Amino acid sequence: MLPDSLITILPELNKAFFETVYMVGISLAVAIVVGMPLGILLFVTDKGLFLQNGLIKKIVGFVVNMVRSVPFIILLVALLPLTKLLTGTTIGPTAASVSLSVAGIPFFARMIETSLREIDKGVIEASVSVGASPWMIIKDVLLPEARPAVIQAITITTISLVAYSAMAGIVGGGGVGDLAIRFGYYRYDNTVMVTTVVILICFVQLIQYTGDVFARLVDKR
Repeated sequence: MLPDSLITILPELNKAFFETVYMVGISLAVAIVVGMPLGILLFVTDKGLFLQNGLIKKIVGFVVNMVRSVPFIILLVALLPLTKLLTGTTIGPTAASVSLSVAGIPFFARMIETSLREIDKGVIEASVSVGASPWMIIKDVLLPEARPAVIQAITITTISLVAYSAMAGIVGGGGVGDLAIRFGYYRYDNTVMVTTVVILICFVQLIQYTGDVFARLVDKR
């Protein structure tokens, strides 16, 4: 039989879980749309590649590293004015999605860059030698060859965003983290705290399992 405190917050728990999914979904989509081009740019402008450009590489790399070096909880607070400007509020899952997106973009960009580095350089050189354009090399060589690694990058980024979303509860971002703080930490209810942790663990395990399955399905090796 479930403890009374847990039964009382079941509706809130259900709402909090879907808020977490909502936050992670929005920020992941933004991270992919913005972070993937940045990751590709970091790779193709590197020394010896077909779009080698040291200046762009350094500038983009510096910005990505700068954002990644800021702890998420500090980033969360620092971006409150931007969040207010974009969403009209600083609380709730939509507001938290702004900080999550900003944190997710550089993380995913570096993951994409690492994924592309796993490609055999000979394949790229062969594409250049037959006169393929940079866009064709990216579209028809780099992304297809790195597909399993890209899926794993999406999986790892998603898991990181789930962890970040739990921290967003500190500033009223909603989600499971917010529930754990309001009903567990502030009320000294260990049952609620343990329940939220178990939910997050199960959610992360499901994400990892799904990512592994898809990565194996698209792996041609």
